[in-house]
Amino acid sequence: MFTNYVKIAWRTLRKQGGYTAINVIGLALGLACCLLITLYVVDELSYDRFNAKADRIYRLHSDIKFGGEVMNMAVTPDPLGPTLKQDYPQVEQFTRLHQQGTWSVSQAGTTSVIREDNITFADSTVFDVFTLPLLAGRYAGADPKRALAQPNSVVISEAAATRHFGSQNPIGQTLLFNKMPYKVTALMRDMPTNSHFRADFLLAMSSDDYQWGQWVSNNHHTYVVLRPGVDADAFARNLDAVAEKYVGPQILSFLGSTMAQFRQANNRFAFTMMPLTDIHLHSKQTIQLAPVGDIRYVYIFSAVALFILLIAGINFMNLATARSANRAKEVGVRKVLGSGQGQLLNQFMTESVLTTAMAMLLAVGLVAAALPLFNDIAAKQLTFRRLITPFWLVMLPVVPLVVGLLAGVYPAIFLSSYRPIAVLKGKIIARSGGALLSSARLRSGLVVFQFMMSVLLIIGTIVVYRQMRYIQTKNLGFNREQMLVVNGTDGLGKQTETFRQVVLQLPGVVNGTVSGYLPTPSNRSNTSFFPEGQIEPQKAVSMQNWSVDYDYVKTMGMQLVQGRDFSRSFGADSSGIILNETAAKLFGGKAIIGKRIAVYADVVNKLTKSYTVIGVVKNFNYESLRQEVGALALILQGSTGSISFRLNGSSNVAALVSQIEANWKRLAPGQAFSYAFLDDNFDQMYRTEQRVGTLTLVFSVLAVLIACLGLFGLAAYTAEQRTKEIGVRKVLGASVTSVVALLSQDFLKLVLIAIVIASPVAWWAMHRWLADFAYRVDIEWWVFALAGVLAVGIALLTVSVQSIKAALVNPVKSLRSE
Repeated sequence: MFTNYVKIAWRTLRKQGGYTAINVIGLALGLACCLLITLYVVDELSYDRFNAKADRIYRLHSDIKFGGEVMNMAVTPDPLGPTLKQDYPQVEQFTRLHQQGTWSVSQAGTTSVIREDNITFADSTVFDVFTLPLLAGRYAGADPKRALAQPNSVVISEAAATRHFGSQNPIGQTLLFNKMPYKVTALMRDMPTNSHFRADFLLAMSSDDYQWGQWVSNNHHTYVVLRPGVDADAFARNLDAVAEKYVGPQILSFLGSTMAQFRQANNRFAFTMMPLTDIHLHSKQTIQLAPVGDIRYVYIFSAVALFILLIAGINFMNLATARSANRAKEVGVRKVLGSGQGQLLNQFMTESVLTTAMAMLLAVGLVAAALPLFNDIAAKQLTFRRLITPFWLVMLPVVPLVVGLLAGVYPAIFLSSYRPIAVLKGKIIARSGGALLSSARLRSGLVVFQFMMSVLLIIGTIVVYRQMRYIQTKNLGFNREQMLVVNGTDGLGKQTETFRQVVLQLPGVVNGTVSGYLPTPSNRSNTSFFPEGQIEPQKAVSMQNWSVDYDYVKTMGMQLVQGRDFSRSFGADSSGIILNETAAKLFGGKAIIGKRIAVYADVVNKLTKSYTVIGVVKNFNYESLRQEVGALALILQGSTGSISFRLNGSSNVAALVSQIEANWKRLAPGQAFSYAFLDDNFDQMYRTEQRVGTLTLVFSVLAVLIACLGLFGLAAYTAEQRTKEIGVRKVLGASVTSVVALLSQDFLKLVLIAIVIASPVAWWAMHRWLADFAYRVDIEWWVFALAGVLAVGIALLTVSVQSIKAALVNPVKSLRSE
């Protein structure tokens, strides 16, 4: 019997080729979107779960409020990990990571230098905490416990080994990191992409040039492994006691106040911890090892996948019922010949499942074709092979079965409920008038739901793109356009200033500055400043402390609102300081020029250094626009790292970069030349939002397209039901325009209802999203109006196709059956 159902279903689908094609394409698009988003969501949720001890690993954080600043950081003092391991038996192991910036790396005895980013100092226990396999085979014999035990030892990844050694065995070879030699002791597999940090070089922590033992300096990412069975929440309550016992004395030494007095001044210094598997999606801390994701986007895309799948299923239902008039006599004949409602149900459900199976095959093909583009947009490395797993091999046949049954059950019941005698007399009547009424209401409700989701996505897309546009055009307090940043100036050595002067002579170069600090987000820490002679918690101001040269403010296009810039004409400017408006306000506002402020130059020996405020620079955004501009100080002090050149807007940038590179190679032979543009560095902060905006746009278009297929089906159904009415109206003189308006108005009412429902929901959702930005656009009324106009226009265009077709039918043909 089942074989017979399949044969009849196949013949029916082939006979109704156009109807079948629309159904299959609509379902395939919905299923393909759902598969892509599911791959994305599964990847986001998989971060760090490859670690064997992932369920017992926790990262420690420092939550500090001091000097007017609130700092929730992913870094801690360097002694925290060893102290916890020593004082608490619940801690099985700890490790620390101290990430470095971009370094020049070369093989000893060669002149070829490569600029490397993923360089991290790590404790030798890093392999006890994280699952970072060392390669076997010809590199066998490496002991994870000893790989980083000795100073100046380094473990490198496969990719790094290929870059620096090719096919040679790297074990025992020497690499120079900023000209400091390190011996390669082991080779590790490349870290998985679904890790919250990435390291190509793990350097022995014992070689880190750091002032150890500072409980008030936070620079290390610290992880602990709790023993099996330990209650993490109960253990976390010990962290307050650790802060009291170890941080308290240093605060007393540093500020002259006890921890209790420190807290009474509305300050805070506490340690917290987070499960390793929560870091990628739930961490809001600053100073991350790498950019993290956001659980809200997982929720958003999961909802989008569900909605698109629902829209596709709704289309199937609407298209099936739209064809009901054409199949009514078939049902009548089958019932007269003895078919029961159960047999008809089985027949129609078989057609539904077969349709969804065909759609799933097409969807898998669409996923394979779209995956490279999706990876490019979403910044992922998903592969089609991920679908060839036991989980997916079970889900791929199950999904069309479930979707087919759910989407086909209503049309099957509806079609199988026709009264055979009435149908054969030319009347389409279900077993009860209420059934017809309820089916009409259901179809209308489904259309409202489809377009409600579509309007939500349209409004969301408009708001995201407006915010991204606002970020790109906002006056940030400095000029990031036409700013070329040459990285790695440590490779120039003593030739740094010579290189700057040579480049300044090139036509098209306006100005240049040497600095390790750029007004783009970076893992920088704050320093506490005090009014001179008033070192106490209530007087402290926690702020950024940037070392710059004489030309920094001018080159960056910053604006002074009080005082003056650093000048070579003033020999005492080495003890001068420029504050931004936020810092000036904290220190006394407009009467700040000439005031003296101090900072600890050596915390251990309690040595301070004083500066005279010579100027106030207008606030500029050096962090993400999600944050208010914090306090910042500019100090005249030598600092390397990069050289920034202001270029003339009319210059040939490509030719100019070639000339700059030629001068670099002449002054720093063998050193890698690396550059970027400041506006590109700034845009990188918002790559996640840009990707979300692009993906939202794509899925919005697809959702609207799929919804239009459903509306098309409902319009076809309505036109079939009202064929004779249209004929009568035309005989009585109705024009084509009036008939089209008659058939369209009911659908437009449904779309307007969808807009009314979707608008407040969209306002609430986007208001929540924008709340993450300290500087953001307003959600104005025209956004909803534009979304509504687009939805109405799309719906009208879709319905008009069927309405015009019905209106142009010869009325004689419509009425000849009467």
